[in-house]
Amino acid sequence: MSGKFVLKLAKDGQHMFNLKAGNGEIILTSELYRSKDSALNGIESVRKNAPDINRFEIRENSKGEPYFILKAANHQEIGRSEYYSGKAAAEKGIASVQKNAPDAALVDETA
Repeated sequence: MSGKFVLKLAKDGQHMFNLKAGNGEIILTSELYRSKDSALNGIESVRKNAPDINRFEIRENSKGEPYFILKAANHQEIGRSEYYSGKAAAEKGIASVQKNAPDAALVDETA
């Protein structure tokens, strides 16, 4: 099974998306967007930037749990991961985004 982008409305009415791996696990979550078109542009930006390993940055939260962010060419964050148990797990998450994002189908749950 291949990955998919799931576009949906947040509780406040803004748009957001998740990238899910073939097993249904969320591997990347977007920021909130005011319009559907902006969210769709965000999805295209993930597709474009995910193949470039230099667009990813691994960080740690205050508890020392690693996570990663994906940045566009302008250094703006376009998505982030969940928290992982270790750096190796975060690196596997990045590899999954790189594998799934370019050809992931779009499921629009806003309609």
